[in-house]
Amino acid sequence: MPLVFRSEEECAFQGADSSACFELPPSPVATLDDTNSALKIKFTIARATRVGALPALARPTSPPACAGSAAVESAGDRRRHRRHVPYLSRIALSTFQVSQEFKRTAMDVEEFRVRGKEMVDYICTYMTTIRSRRVTPSVEPGYLRAALPSEAPQYPESWDEVMCDVEKKIMPGLTHWQHPRFHAYFPSGNGYPSILGDMLSAGIACIGFSWAASPACTELEIIMLDWMGKAIGLPPAFLALEEGSKGGGVIEGSASECVLVCMLAARANGVKRLKHQFPTVDEGLLLSKLIAYCSKEAHSCVEKAAMISFIKMRILETDEHGALRGETLKQAMEEDEEAGLVPFFVATTLGTTSGCAFDKLTEIGPVVRKFPSVWLHVDAAYAGSAFLCPEHKYHLAGVEYADSFNTNPNKLMLTNFDCSLLWVTNRYLLTSALVVDPLYLQHCYDHTAIDYRHWGVPLSRRFRSLKLWFMLRSYGITGLQKYVRRHCELAKYFEQLVKKDERFQVCNDVKLGLVCFRLVGGPDETPEQVDELNKKLLTTMNASGKIHMVPASLRDRYVIRFCVVYQHATREDIEIAWDIITEFATELLEGPDKERDLNEERARRHRAALAHKRSFFVRMVSDPKIYNPAINKTPPPVSTTPGSPPHAAAPVSPDTPSEAGALLPSTPKQSSWISWPLAFFFQSVDNENNDLPLRFRHLDTMVRLKSPGPSGRRGSSPCPSPERRAASPSTH
Repeated sequence: MPLVFRSEEECAFQGADSSACFELPPSPVATLDDTNSALKIKFTIARATRVGALPALARPTSPPACAGSAAVESAGDRRRHRRHVPYLSRIALSTFQVSQEFKRTAMDVEEFRVRGKEMVDYICTYMTTIRSRRVTPSVEPGYLRAALPSEAPQYPESWDEVMCDVEKKIMPGLTHWQHPRFHAYFPSGNGYPSILGDMLSAGIACIGFSWAASPACTELEIIMLDWMGKAIGLPPAFLALEEGSKGGGVIEGSASECVLVCMLAARANGVKRLKHQFPTVDEGLLLSKLIAYCSKEAHSCVEKAAMISFIKMRILETDEHGALRGETLKQAMEEDEEAGLVPFFVATTLGTTSGCAFDKLTEIGPVVRKFPSVWLHVDAAYAGSAFLCPEHKYHLAGVEYADSFNTNPNKLMLTNFDCSLLWVTNRYLLTSALVVDPLYLQHCYDHTAIDYRHWGVPLSRRFRSLKLWFMLRSYGITGLQKYVRRHCELAKYFEQLVKKDERFQVCNDVKLGLVCFRLVGGPDETPEQVDELNKKLLTTMNASGKIHMVPASLRDRYVIRFCVVYQHATREDIEIAWDIITEFATELLEGPDKERDLNEERARRHRAALAHKRSFFVRMVSDPKIYNPAINKTPPPVSTTPGSPPHAAAPVSPDTPSEAGALLPSTPKQSSWISWPLAFFFQSVDNENNDLPLRFRHLDTMVRLKSPGPSGRRGSSPCPSPERRAASPSTH
């Protein structure tokens, strides 16, 4: 058959009949692809300047040179191809591509067999040579947009070209989390059995949203969650296969999902209970009375879950060690009950992000039990895997009071993301809040088998339990305990190095693999100046690409987090990291331009802060300080102009029972604990005049949200108007 060009555009004619460019003689051109049916051969034929000129014969262009990519043609192939290039006359052509049957064939099983082995080799080479790379990339936002085409390719490209671009364009923009000098955030597991588990899961490609969709996918997940629950020491009420248990576990995508689904379940249970007491009250009004609690050290995902769930969230102060105490929670919940609110959810943390602090469950649990139907959640995303070791299980004291518990094996158990484990003591409360049951998802066993589509937000679910099964069987509990203990020992070693240098101080109780430290500063320097000094130190170190760490705020002071992350870390790695830190610290403290650099840094940060405050993506949530009841116990007085009539009471609906008024009094208008998106919805649904001041975190301004008047457009939203911050903290 004749070889055909793909499109008219590829011919780029100059004065020739376009129809003449779409067909070539079948011989000898047809022999070009005989050796490899998937081979694309590119010819470059010089343009003819006039009709009748003979275009120069050209050889096929060689594939792009790239480390790791094999050459497609040998020298003999090129000579043979050059002999068979046809003589083309009376046609002026630019670059065009020729391939058998119009296109390169897609990857088949035999090529996948070869490419899969090559990919494993590439991953192994990457992991064994990662020390030679920068920890963080030296690129700016938008670098990749300039390196890639603006549109997807119309025709298949060779796999060698794809892998060439991975090394040339993707790798320079990566932060290498597996680098020995990466000490930011928390570990990101990538144990070899886990990688193989993800590979097999992708190959099987089942979507396990129900038992019927893939029975093994569901049942292995149930068993793995029971294995892990027993290994870390959870009570039997959390296990699905224990006799008489209503609990069970599920693998979610992240701890954020775990917190969200638990809050949604608690919210549904809270509204249902209030609706049972007050059946004629609208669910929206009942929802507006619910309030949740967490500490200021809780992960930001708790605040985000509250925003998504459309409920109020009160953030509480911690003790000097960063732990939430029972008395603090008790005082806040009692005050809110007196104000007509209904506590329904408490989020606690074992191993906080900033300093790895542990909330006092033994104090919090009994407090929660005194309030009806309050859901107690325990977030142990980082620390949970450490409970595999008997010496760390004491942190679990009080977990018997909890309704749900989550941990992430992808942080401290070498398992690949995503793998977040969630257990509940009553799976029916969880699933009843999330169940949606269309006919096409039903099956004959849905009343007796667990369907994980009811346990989370997504319907589709990967076979994530495979990698957990592979890890537990390949390492065993003893192997995982050894890994956890090595990380904890290395963190203690780093703590000793910090304490030996009088220029530094350790700022947290080192219990697992996280150490928070900072420069002490000079005797004449204020705390703010010491903060700036530590910011300068961290910024300089991260900019060098030699090491990577992130900051945190502990007791309102700027600290540097050092987390043991590298899977195969040794004492030598810790010493190298400490040498880098002390080298930069010495240069900063003893350099001649210290003061000038600090002033420049302050000016730069001031400019950046102003830009940040004007950004639309600021995390605008109320300041945790004003959640403290000691600061704001009473609502600010409502100002009225002389001669103006008092605010009229909201009209009482005839459907509202009299007893509802006792439960649902008018909530005092205060600015303490409503996150900013909720303010737009919670105010003045009945056109009541509302003048609610809100303070945005990280901003030096306040806005006062005013409801639209009677003359406003129907459906219009209240508009924020900036104002100066009041002098008194009680008005914030």
